Amino acid sequence: MQFGIKTSPQYTTWGDMLDVWRAADGIELFESAWNFDHFYPINVPDTSGPCMEGWVSLTALAQATSRIRIGCMVNGVVYRHPAVLANMASALDIVSNGRLELGLGAGWNQEECDAYGIHLGTLTERFDRFDEAVECIVGLLTQETTNFSGKYFTLTNARNNPAGVQRPHPPICIGGNGPKRTLAAVAKWAQHWNYAAMDVDGFAEKRAILHEHCARIGRNPAEIRTSVHVLYDPKAGFGAWVDKANEFEAAGVDLAIAYLPSPHRADVVEGLAEAIRGH
Repeated sequence: MQFGIKTSPQYTTWGDMLDVWRAADGIELFESAWNFDHFYPINVPDTSGPCMEGWVSLTALAQATSRIRIGCMVNGVVYRHPAVLANMASALDIVSNGRLELGLGAGWNQEECDAYGIHLGTLTERFDRFDEAVECIVGLLTQETTNFSGKYFTLTNARNNPAGVQRPHPPICIGGNGPKRTLAAVAKWAQHWNYAAMDVDGFAEKRAILHEHCARIGRNPAEIRTSVHVLYDPKAGFGAWVDKANEFEAAGVDLAIAYLPSPHRADVVEGLAEAIRGH
Protein backbone atom coordinates (compact mmCIF):
# COMPACT_ATOMS: atom_id res chain seq x y z
CA MET A 1 0.00 0.00 0.00
CA GLN A 2 1.05 3.58 -0.68
CA PHE A 3 0.25 6.59 1.49
CA GLY A 4 -0.78 10.17 0.89
CA ILE A 5 -2.07 13.15 2.83
CA LYS A 6 -4.94 15.54 2.26
CA THR A 7 -5.45 19.01 3.71
CA SER A 8 -8.74 20.81 3.30
CA PRO A 9 -7.97 24.48 2.55
CA GLN A 10 -10.67 25.53 5.04
CA TYR A 11 -10.46 26.93 8.56
CA THR A 12 -6.68 26.97 8.26
CA THR A 13 -3.87 29.37 7.49
CA TRP A 14 -1.75 29.26 4.37
CA GLY A 15 1.40 28.95 6.48
CA ASP A 16 0.13 25.94 8.43
CA MET A 17 -0.96 24.11 5.29
CA LEU A 18 2.33 24.92 3.60
CA ASP A 19 4.25 23.47 6.56
CA VAL A 20 2.29 20.21 6.31
CA TRP A 21 2.97 19.80 2.58
CA ARG A 22 6.67 20.59 2.97
CA ALA A 23 6.90 18.05 5.78
CA ALA A 24 5.19 15.39 3.63
CA ASP A 25 7.44 16.25 0.68
CA GLY A 26 10.44 15.46 2.86
CA ILE A 27 9.12 12.03 3.94
CA GLU A 28 9.44 9.47 1.15
CA LEU A 29 6.75 7.30 2.73
CA PHE A 30 4.14 9.75 1.41
CA GLU A 31 3.76 9.55 -2.36
CA SER A 32 1.03 12.17 -2.88
CA ALA A 33 -0.63 15.19 -1.31
CA TRP A 34 -4.14 16.46 -2.07
CA ASN A 35 -6.47 19.36 -1.42
CA PHE A 36 -10.11 19.83 -2.44
CA ASP A 37 -12.14 21.94 -4.88
CA HIS A 38 -14.70 23.90 -2.87
CA PHE A 39 -15.38 27.56 -2.21
CA TYR A 40 -17.27 27.08 1.05
CA PRO A 41 -16.17 24.86 3.94
CA ILE A 42 -17.69 21.38 3.90
CA ASN A 43 -18.56 18.80 6.56
CA VAL A 44 -18.66 21.47 9.27
CA PRO A 45 -21.57 23.16 11.07
CA ASP A 46 -20.59 26.65 9.87
CA THR A 47 -20.02 26.96 6.11
CA SER A 48 -19.48 30.72 6.27
CA GLY A 49 -15.85 30.40 7.37
CA PRO A 50 -12.66 30.75 5.35
CA CYS A 51 -11.90 28.40 2.45
CA MET A 52 -9.09 29.00 -0.06
CA GLU A 53 -9.61 28.24 -3.75
CA GLY A 54 -8.19 24.83 -4.68
CA TRP A 55 -6.32 25.38 -7.95
CA VAL A 56 -4.48 28.52 -6.90
CA SER A 57 -3.41 26.97 -3.61
CA LEU A 58 -2.44 23.71 -5.35
CA THR A 59 -0.22 25.59 -7.80
CA ALA A 60 1.52 27.40 -4.95
CA LEU A 61 1.99 24.10 -3.10
CA ALA A 62 3.48 22.59 -6.26
CA GLN A 63 6.12 25.31 -6.27
CA ALA A 64 6.81 24.78 -2.56
CA THR A 65 7.48 21.04 -3.02
CA SER A 66 9.74 19.05 -5.33
CA ARG A 67 9.06 15.32 -4.99
CA ILE A 68 5.56 14.49 -3.85
CA ARG A 69 2.78 14.03 -6.41
CA ILE A 70 0.03 16.63 -6.16
CA GLY A 71 -3.67 16.66 -6.87
CA CYS A 72 -7.10 18.03 -6.09
CA MET A 73 -9.51 15.37 -4.80
CA VAL A 74 -11.51 16.12 -6.90
CA ASN A 75 -12.27 19.01 -9.28
CA GLY A 76 -15.96 19.62 -9.85
CA VAL A 77 -16.44 19.99 -13.61
CA VAL A 78 -19.50 22.15 -12.96
CA TYR A 79 -17.21 24.99 -11.83
CA ARG A 80 -15.05 25.37 -14.96
CA HIS A 81 -15.43 24.84 -18.68
CA PRO A 82 -13.54 21.64 -19.60
CA ALA A 83 -11.32 23.50 -22.08
CA VAL A 84 -10.28 25.90 -19.32
CA LEU A 85 -9.69 23.00 -16.94
CA ALA A 86 -7.59 21.11 -19.51
CA ASN A 87 -5.40 24.17 -20.06
CA MET A 88 -5.02 24.61 -16.30
CA ALA A 89 -4.05 20.95 -15.90
CA SER A 90 -1.41 21.11 -18.62
CA ALA A 91 0.07 24.29 -17.16
CA LEU A 92 0.20 22.83 -13.65
CA ASP A 93 1.72 19.60 -14.94
CA ILE A 94 4.51 21.71 -16.44
CA VAL A 95 4.90 23.87 -13.33
CA SER A 96 5.11 20.76 -11.10
CA ASN A 97 7.52 18.96 -13.46
CA GLY A 98 5.08 16.15 -14.20
CA ARG A 99 3.69 15.55 -10.71
CA LEU A 100 0.01 16.32 -11.32
CA GLU A 101 -2.80 13.87 -10.63
CA LEU A 102 -5.96 15.19 -12.31
CA GLY A 103 -8.98 14.62 -10.09
CA LEU A 104 -12.39 14.92 -11.74
CA GLY A 105 -15.92 14.71 -10.39
CA ALA A 106 -19.43 15.73 -11.39
CA GLY A 107 -19.90 18.17 -8.50
CA TRP A 108 -22.47 18.02 -5.71
CA ASN A 109 -22.44 21.17 -3.56
CA GLN A 110 -25.83 22.78 -4.01
CA GLU A 111 -25.09 25.59 -1.53
CA GLU A 112 -22.08 26.82 -3.51
CA CYS A 113 -23.87 26.57 -6.82
CA ASP A 114 -26.93 28.43 -5.54
CA ALA A 115 -24.73 31.18 -4.09
CA TYR A 116 -22.74 31.64 -7.30
CA GLY A 117 -25.57 31.21 -9.78
CA ILE A 118 -24.18 27.95 -11.17
CA HIS A 119 -26.73 25.46 -12.46
CA LEU A 120 -25.91 22.16 -10.75
CA GLY A 121 -28.93 20.31 -12.08
CA THR A 122 -30.39 16.89 -11.45
CA LEU A 123 -28.20 13.83 -11.02
CA THR A 124 -28.86 12.89 -14.64
CA GLU A 125 -27.86 16.36 -15.82
CA ARG A 126 -24.73 16.34 -13.66
CA PHE A 127 -23.49 13.05 -15.06
CA ASP A 128 -24.44 13.83 -18.64
CA ARG A 129 -22.39 17.00 -18.29
CA PHE A 130 -19.59 15.11 -16.56
CA ASP A 131 -19.32 12.52 -19.33
CA GLU A 132 -19.08 15.28 -21.93
CA ALA A 133 -16.54 17.21 -19.87
CA VAL A 134 -14.21 14.24 -19.39
CA GLU A 135 -14.30 13.41 -23.10
CA CYS A 136 -13.44 17.02 -23.93
CA ILE A 137 -10.62 17.13 -21.37
CA VAL A 138 -9.02 13.90 -22.58
CA GLY A 139 -9.24 15.10 -26.17
CA LEU A 140 -7.60 18.41 -25.34
CA LEU A 141 -4.86 16.73 -23.32
CA THR A 142 -3.97 14.20 -26.02
CA GLN A 143 -4.75 15.74 -29.43
CA GLU A 144 -3.41 18.71 -31.35
CA THR A 145 -6.96 19.86 -32.07
CA THR A 146 -10.24 18.64 -30.65
CA ASN A 147 -13.77 18.85 -32.02
CA PHE A 148 -16.78 18.04 -29.89
CA SER A 149 -20.49 18.75 -30.15
CA GLY A 150 -22.66 17.88 -27.17
CA LYS A 151 -25.57 19.18 -25.16
CA TYR A 152 -23.35 21.07 -22.71
CA PHE A 153 -20.09 21.73 -24.53
CA THR A 154 -18.89 22.50 -28.04
CA LEU A 155 -15.27 22.50 -29.21
CA THR A 156 -14.23 23.57 -32.69
CA ASN A 157 -10.63 22.87 -33.69
CA ALA A 158 -9.79 23.56 -30.05
CA ARG A 159 -6.13 23.59 -29.01
CA ASN A 160 -4.36 23.14 -25.69
CA ASN A 161 -0.76 24.20 -26.25
CA PRO A 162 1.65 23.51 -24.62
CA ALA A 163 0.75 20.03 -23.49
CA GLY A 164 1.75 18.80 -20.06
CA VAL A 165 4.82 16.78 -19.19
CA GLN A 166 3.14 13.40 -18.64
CA ARG A 167 2.09 11.23 -21.56
CA PRO A 168 -0.49 10.62 -22.75
CA HIS A 169 -1.81 12.90 -20.00
CA PRO A 170 -1.67 13.26 -16.20
CA PRO A 171 -3.35 10.29 -14.49
CA ILE A 172 -7.07 10.92 -14.19
CA CYS A 173 -8.62 10.23 -10.80
CA ILE A 174 -12.41 10.01 -10.72
CA GLY A 175 -14.00 10.16 -7.30
CA GLY A 176 -17.38 8.76 -6.35
CA ASN A 177 -19.38 5.62 -5.78
CA GLY A 178 -22.35 5.75 -8.15
CA PRO A 179 -22.69 2.21 -9.51
CA LYS A 180 -24.14 3.12 -12.91
CA ARG A 181 -22.64 6.39 -14.08
CA THR A 182 -19.57 7.11 -11.92
CA LEU A 183 -18.05 3.64 -11.99
CA ALA A 184 -18.76 3.32 -15.71
CA ALA A 185 -16.82 6.56 -16.24
CA VAL A 186 -13.98 5.23 -14.08
CA ALA A 187 -13.78 2.10 -16.22
CA LYS A 188 -13.74 4.14 -19.43
CA TRP A 189 -11.47 7.05 -18.57
CA ALA A 190 -9.66 6.81 -15.24
CA GLN A 191 -6.29 5.56 -14.10
CA HIS A 192 -7.30 6.06 -10.47
CA TRP A 193 -10.58 5.60 -8.61
CA ASN A 194 -11.19 7.22 -5.24
CA TYR A 195 -13.85 5.43 -3.20
CA ALA A 196 -15.73 8.30 -1.57
CA ALA A 197 -16.61 6.64 1.73
CA MET A 198 -14.81 4.98 4.61
CA ASP A 199 -16.39 1.55 5.01
CA VAL A 200 -14.41 -1.49 3.93
CA ASP A 201 -17.42 -3.58 2.93
CA GLY A 202 -18.75 -0.77 0.77
CA PHE A 203 -15.41 -0.49 -1.01
CA ALA A 204 -15.40 -4.20 -1.80
CA GLU A 205 -18.95 -4.03 -3.14
CA LYS A 206 -18.27 -1.03 -5.40
CA ARG A 207 -14.96 -2.43 -6.60
CA ALA A 208 -16.79 -5.56 -7.79
CA ILE A 209 -19.17 -3.35 -9.77
CA LEU A 210 -16.21 -1.45 -11.24
CA HIS A 211 -14.72 -4.75 -12.39
CA GLU A 212 -18.01 -5.58 -14.10
CA HIS A 213 -17.89 -2.29 -16.00
CA CYS A 214 -14.29 -2.99 -16.99
CA ALA A 215 -15.23 -6.46 -18.26
CA ARG A 216 -17.98 -4.99 -20.45
CA ILE A 217 -15.52 -2.74 -22.29
CA GLY A 218 -12.57 -5.14 -22.23
CA ARG A 219 -10.39 -3.18 -19.81
CA ASN A 220 -8.08 -4.73 -17.25
CA PRO A 221 -9.16 -3.36 -13.82
CA ALA A 222 -5.57 -3.74 -12.62
CA GLU A 223 -4.84 -0.62 -14.68
CA ILE A 224 -6.92 1.43 -12.24
CA ARG A 225 -5.37 2.38 -8.91
CA THR A 226 -7.77 2.51 -5.96
CA SER A 227 -7.70 4.93 -3.04
CA VAL A 228 -9.71 5.88 0.00
CA HIS A 229 -9.67 8.68 2.56
CA VAL A 230 -8.86 7.60 6.09
CA LEU A 231 -9.73 10.37 8.53
CA TYR A 232 -7.12 11.13 11.15
CA ASP A 233 -8.77 11.71 14.54
CA PRO A 234 -6.35 13.30 17.03
CA LYS A 235 -8.37 11.86 19.92
CA ALA A 236 -8.04 8.30 18.60
CA GLY A 237 -4.37 8.71 17.75
CA PHE A 238 -2.04 7.41 15.08
CA GLY A 239 -2.55 3.74 15.94
CA ALA A 240 -6.26 3.87 15.12
CA TRP A 241 -5.46 5.47 11.75
CA VAL A 242 -2.95 2.75 10.91
CA ASP A 243 -5.40 0.01 11.94
CA LYS A 244 -8.06 1.42 9.61
CA ALA A 245 -5.58 1.75 6.76
CA ASN A 246 -4.55 -1.87 7.30
CA GLU A 247 -8.19 -2.94 6.94
CA PHE A 248 -8.40 -1.22 3.59
CA GLU A 249 -5.09 -2.67 2.50
CA ALA A 250 -6.42 -6.17 3.23
CA ALA A 251 -9.48 -5.31 1.11
CA GLY A 252 -7.26 -4.36 -1.82
CA VAL A 253 -6.94 -0.55 -1.58
CA ASP A 254 -3.75 0.72 -3.20
CA LEU A 255 -3.50 4.19 -1.64
CA ALA A 256 -4.57 5.32 1.83
CA ILE A 257 -4.94 9.10 2.03
CA ALA A 258 -4.68 10.55 5.52
CA TYR A 259 -7.35 13.24 5.70
CA LEU A 260 -5.87 15.69 8.20
CA PRO A 261 -8.20 17.96 10.19
CA SER A 262 -7.73 21.68 10.71
CA PRO A 263 -5.84 23.31 12.31
CA HIS A 264 -2.99 21.76 10.31
CA ARG A 265 0.27 20.86 12.03
CA ALA A 266 3.44 19.53 10.44
CA ASP A 267 4.27 17.34 13.44
CA VAL A 268 1.12 15.30 12.73
CA VAL A 269 2.64 14.23 9.41
CA GLU A 270 5.85 13.19 11.12
CA GLY A 271 3.99 11.28 13.84
CA LEU A 272 1.82 9.50 11.31
CA ALA A 273 4.85 8.41 9.31
CA GLU A 274 6.45 6.98 12.44
CA ALA A 275 3.28 5.06 13.27
CA ILE A 276 3.04 3.60 9.78
CA ARG A 277 6.67 2.49 9.86
CA GLY A 278 6.12 0.96 13.30
CA HIS A 279 3.33 -1.29 12.00
